[in-house]
Parts: sequence; structure tokens; C-alpha cells
Amino acid sequence: DVQLVESGGGSVQAGGSLRLSCAFDAYTPANVRMAWFRQAPGKDYEGIATMYFRGGQPTYGDSVKGRFTVSRDTAKNTVDLQMDSLKPEDTAMYFCAAHCLRGQGLGCQFAHWGQGTQVTVS
Repeated sequence: DVQLVESGGGSVQAGGSLRLSCAFDAYTPANVRMAWFRQAPGKDYEGIATMYFRGGQPTYGDSVKGRFTVSRDTAKNTVDLQMDSLKPEDTAMYFCAAHCLRGQGLGCQFAHWGQGTQVTVS
């Protein structure tokens, strides 16, 4: 089974930056799609970034375009999310997910999920 472990969450003031990392502890084929989602209290999951592990052009949700950047580190077997110009509305639990079962892009239904890491922007 694929295990995903997020790290890098924390508290930051508005306008600040955080970098999240999603570590895979199993071999990840290059054609696997992975994504970052978030869930704020009382709200649905929101897809914010997705890409194939092999690289290529990422897709971003409208609310984070121009502020967040997703990238992969094949040497470390991680997919990272650089979050800049953070806003209080970015406060949420952030999850990484992998392996699209059906659907496309941020509309995928993903098979594997991490436990999440909390981001709080004040």
C-alpha cells in the first residue's frame, strides 16, 4: 500500500510563506498523478494543485493560482507545495493524495491519502 506523509504545516502571519512536503515511502511510478487538497472547518475538500510525478505542467485551483507552486523531488521521493502570500482564508488541513482512480485533474478520485498537516494563517 502507498503511504503518504505530509509535513511542514504550522502557523504563519498573513503575507508569509510555508512549504509543505509529501513523502512517499514506496516506489512511485512516474505516471502516477498526485495532488494537494485542503479542507477548512465546515467546508468541503478543495483541490488546490495536481501534477504527475514525472513532472509536466501542474494544474492549480483558482484560489491559489500565482501564490502556490507544486514541485517534485525525485531524489527525495517527495512532492512539495510552496505557499506564498498566505491569507487567513488559506487556513485549513492540507492533504496530499496519489493515484487517480477516475476523473481528471483536480476532479480525480484519488486512491491514497495522507493524514494531513494543519496550516493556520492569522
